[in-house]
Amino acid sequence: MNKSMIVGAVLGAVGVTAGGAVATYSLVGGPEYAEVLAVQPVKETIKTPREVCKDVTVTRQKPVKDQHQIAGTVLGAVAGGLLGNQVGGGNGKKLATVAGAVGGGYAGNKVQENMQAGSTYTTTETRCNTVMDSSDKVVGYDVKYQLGDRVDQVRMDRDPGSRIPVNDQGQLVLVQNQIAQ
Repeated sequence: MNKSMIVGAVLGAVGVTAGGAVATYSLVGGPEYAEVLAVQPVKETIKTPREVCKDVTVTRQKPVKDQHQIAGTVLGAVAGGLLGNQVGGGNGKKLATVAGAVGGGYAGNKVQENMQAGSTYTTTETRCNTVMDSSDKVVGYDVKYQLGDRVDQVRMDRDPGSRIPVNDQGQLVLVQNQIAQ
């Protein structure tokens, strides 16, 4: 091989390679992108019910065996009658006995009633109620973008980053698997 033939072959190879590179660059110019100007998360408040229980101390009245305070009334009447019988004489004694029995019966009734009301016990009970917990969930993103001279906004299901791909028709590619189309 002579020298001019080698130089020609090299120049030919360089020319073919450069031409192929220029043709490939013009065909595969790469995807065009819209520039993202602002991204604002869109949130939704979620309310979730939750049961909260706590133990509380409760004071209760003990069950009453003698609900009408009959024992106190009878004992008071007997005691009052005995005391009234000690007063006076004749018909006055009878009247004092009856009055003592009536007064003693009333007093005995009230004494037993107060004793029963003060007879209590304490216990622990569990009390529950429902409270609502609030939390924020991101449901999308409002994206402000610029494509050429046009500024617009679109809602997306993800944060696109700094740019959004554009297809051959000049439309935004909002779903990631559409980029290859």
